[in-house]
Amino acid sequence: MLKLWIVGASGQIGSAINEVLDPLEMEVFNTDKEELDITDTDEVLNFGVINRPDVIINCAAVTDTDFCEKEPELAYRVNALGARNLSIVARKTGAKMVQISTDDVFDGIRHTPYTEFDDTNPKTVYGRSKRAGENYVKEFTHKHFILRSNWVYGNGNNFVNRVLHAADTKDELLIASDQFGSPTSAKDLARIILYLIKTNEYGTYHATCQGVCNRYEFAQEVLKLAGKRITLRPVVTSESDLSSARPAYAVLDNFILRIINVYEMPDWRASLKEYMDERTED
Repeated sequence: MLKLWIVGASGQIGSAINEVLDPLEMEVFNTDKEELDITDTDEVLNFGVINRPDVIINCAAVTDTDFCEKEPELAYRVNALGARNLSIVARKTGAKMVQISTDDVFDGIRHTPYTEFDDTNPKTVYGRSKRAGENYVKEFTHKHFILRSNWVYGNGNNFVNRVLHAADTKDELLIASDQFGSPTSAKDLARIILYLIKTNEYGTYHATCQGVCNRYEFAQEVLKLAGKRITLRPVVTSESDLSSARPAYAVLDNFILRIINVYEMPDWRASLKEYMDERTED
C-alpha cells in the first residue's frame, strides 16, 4: 500500500486529492498548519522519518498575492523554505516529491502560452517565492514532480465561489476582461497527481484544463451553469471587483504532457460543469 503524506491537506487541492484517491490503495497522512509547521525543519524531519511516506505532496502555500506583498518574509518561509524542508525529508527517506506551483512564476506579458522550457520571470513576491520553492525541490530531490497550474477552483476561497457569492449579494459585477488563463478544477489536478506518482516520469509539468478564456468569460460561464442572473460588465483589472494584480496572460501550454503523451487534461468548460453539478447535489 502506497503511503501518501499530503501537506496542506485542508486546502483546495489537498481536499480534492482526498476525495478522488482510493483508500484501499493508499495510506494517507494528512497535515495542515494546525498539525505541523512546515517552516520548522526539525518538526518536518521528525514527522517524515517516523512515518516514512512513499510520496510527499506539498499543497501548502501562502497564495494571496496582496498578502504576500505585505508579508514577504512569511511568503518565503512557507512557499520556499517549507518546500525546502519537505524536499530534504523526501531525499532522506527516498520518497517521491510533488510540488504544486503556479503560472505566477512567469511575467505574463506576452500573448502566447508558456511552456515548461520558457524562462521564468516572476513579477510578484508570490511568484518569486513559488519559484524559489521549485528551485529547492530541484536542488534537493531527484524524484520530483513540479506541477504548475492556474485559476484553480475547488472547495474554498476562489474565483468561482466569489462570483457565486457576489451574485447573491449584488446586482452588478465588474469583471476583468484583460486577464487570460485556463480555469482548472482542483479535482482534475488531483487526478493527474495521483496518476503521475505511480510513474517515473519526473520533472516539471504544466497541468491546466484545456482552452483559454478571460475572467469575464469565466464568470459568464459560472453564472450560466448556476442559473443566476446578474449584470456583468467587462472592465480592466484595476477597476474589477474580484481580481487582484496577477499576470495578464497566465496561459500555460501542457507541452510535456502532450509530447510524452501520458495524460490529457479535460476541457475547462466540461470540468466547470462537473464542479457546478456537484455543488448543486450538495
